[in-house]
Amino acid sequence: MTSSTDFELLFESAPISLWLEDYSALKTLYDTWRAEGITDLRAHLKEDPARAVQCSQCFKVLQVNQQTLRLFAASSQQMLIDRLPEVFRGDMFDRIVTELCHLWDGALQFSSQSVNYALDGRRMDVQIDIRILEGFEQSWSRVMVSLQDITPDTLARLQLERSEQHARSLFNLSPVSLWVEDFSGVKRLMDDVRHSGIRDFRVFMSVHSDFVTRCMEQIRVLDVNQHTLDMFGARNREDLLGQLDQIFRGEMHESFADQLLDLWNGKTVQIREVVNYALTGELINIHMQFAVMPGHEAEWDLVLVSLVDITARKKAEAYLEYLGKHDPLTRLRNRAFYVEELNRITRKGPWPLSIVAMDLNALKHVNDTQGHAAGDAMLRRAGEVLAKAAGDQQPLCIARIGGDEFVALMPGCDERAAQGLKERIESLLELNNQFYPGQKLSLALGIASCNGAVEVEAALHAADQAMFTAKKRYYELSNLERRQ
Repeated sequence: MTSSTDFELLFESAPISLWLEDYSALKTLYDTWRAEGITDLRAHLKEDPARAVQCSQCFKVLQVNQQTLRLFAASSQQMLIDRLPEVFRGDMFDRIVTELCHLWDGALQFSSQSVNYALDGRRMDVQIDIRILEGFEQSWSRVMVSLQDITPDTLARLQLERSEQHARSLFNLSPVSLWVEDFSGVKRLMDDVRHSGIRDFRVFMSVHSDFVTRCMEQIRVLDVNQHTLDMFGARNREDLLGQLDQIFRGEMHESFADQLLDLWNGKTVQIREVVNYALTGELINIHMQFAVMPGHEAEWDLVLVSLVDITARKKAEAYLEYLGKHDPLTRLRNRAFYVEELNRITRKGPWPLSIVAMDLNALKHVNDTQGHAAGDAMLRRAGEVLAKAAGDQQPLCIARIGGDEFVALMPGCDERAAQGLKERIESLLELNNQFYPGQKLSLALGIASCNGAVEVEAALHAADQAMFTAKKRYYELSNLERRQ
């Protein structure tokens, strides 16, 4: 068990800037605002910027370590505390709002970036990690804050932007969506996991489902080009970056987990297909290429992501797949799908299997006397009737297996269920004939059932024979009606 002396030693010798602070006054201020009916802190602070300053004045520094004194050029803790207005000033207040909102929303631990100033006047961009210590969640009287000076990285990025002005023009005019991102926060999280002794990263992510979300939150988008704004329907860069949660959602969580697994295994260049969403809500199929830029493999602080919209290609592929399994005239399943489904049911069930064999009556007569266009219209009407009769019943399959031949496969259904389908079809045929004048639509139907794979062939034959009997009766009645 760590003693208080050990804690003091660890605190003092830590290689990063550590601050032990008391936020209880901020908690009291928040409670007051909530009692006054304030619900949106960000809007409340935006309405009067002096409120952010008021919040910052609620932070009480209890203790800092030696690294903090060195970082801020202070000779003692008291000197640093006395001159805190020189440390927390200027553009720091523009960035403190996010930190204040995290606390307002009840976050007990979070990270953010801000700006501080050393006592010698140096401006520092800092990475802040804040954690309300265990046992003090209600009072906020003990908060551990760690600061990391990331100024060199920021300056390097600005210098890089200046030196790449020509490349930026090419970047902005690229016909492909380009994102420049900083994955250094992701790498830090993954390094922490690796250093903790984890070896099976896939199992780790399945157990710690929030880790993927934490990694996503650590990604910093540094830049996007104009094509990105056009692709996702954003008015400007700020509009896009402010709604990233609308773009990267749903299926993206799973694909990002796969991306993290590849990074864990050292794959810093990746190609995959993912799904994103435009700000209008429209799904976009994406071909993504991810690459940690050369020279940045150690930190992953510069990553280029290119996105190509392949939605049209995916729709074409889906349509080709649809055509491979559907009859284009009736829009029912085709013979190829029927054969595949029948083989699947024969292997795996479920049983019983009921079969309804169907044949469109008088199609040849219509083709011969009125032409094939009229015959095709009859087939389309038959497709409408059968599709409506099937509804959304799963796994019922109705297919056109020949010119005027149809079959319904009803796995897991007995003969009574098949009789019910037959009655629905006959009822819908009557309604269809009332709606369409002229040639009446008529189907000869036969039913059979079986309880195992060895009986399937016999059931198919029995259904066909019953259908042929019905068809014979139809033509006998038709001849009788003509004679009468």
